[in-house]
Amino acid sequence: MANIVITGANRGIGLELARQARGRGDTVIAGVRRSSAELDGLDCRVVADVDVTSDESVARFAAAVGEVVGDGAVDVLINNAGILQGTSFGSFDWDSVRAQFEVNSVGPLRVTQALVGKLAAGSKVAIITSRMGSIADNSSGGSYGYRMSKAAVNAAGKSLALDLAGKQIAVNLLHPGWVQTDMTGNSGHLTAAESATGLWQRIDAMTMDTTGAFFHQSGEELPW
Repeated sequence: MANIVITGANRGIGLELARQARGRGDTVIAGVRRSSAELDGLDCRVVADVDVTSDESVARFAAAVGEVVGDGAVDVLINNAGILQGTSFGSFDWDSVRAQFEVNSVGPLRVTQALVGKLAAGSKVAIITSRMGSIADNSSGGSYGYRMSKAAVNAAGKSLALDLAGKQIAVNLLHPGWVQTDMTGNSGHLTAAESATGLWQRIDAMTMDTTGAFFHQSGEELPW
């Protein structure tokens, strides 16, 4: 039984990651702004009012995680919380751009730093990012705030992989695919359950040999 921490686990991909982890018998600590009936039904330890843009809120979350794991460690930290807001050239909403950076880029770094004391050799950090953060893969433009925020978290994840290597903690950047969730208006190619299955396969396969890599949930390594 592993100790799994997931942010943004009240719906969509995060909820399915939690559901599958519970199905494996793992202990799941779910950090959410607001819970949901579906999450409440999974018998997870739910910590509500978690705002990944707030130092104080994340510190409270880290304290709650510490109470659950005690002298043990967080085996897998999944930084899943994120937002997607459209920002096209010529009609920028600067507040939206900044909000996406705060949640998508800085949030995972803030959460990981707050929990690093509960990570041990063999622990894994997964950052749910997007191939829209790939500069090499950008063939359509647009989505400035989201693309930039995901490129930034990719850079952060790579640095985390290097900085945590001495502690034998592996870090991967993981693209979930185009998933049928509220975030995408249910327009994706994969169900949340299918995406989560692939993500868990990538997380289970993480080693120090692959730390710092950027993978599609299908297993394809993605370009930066």
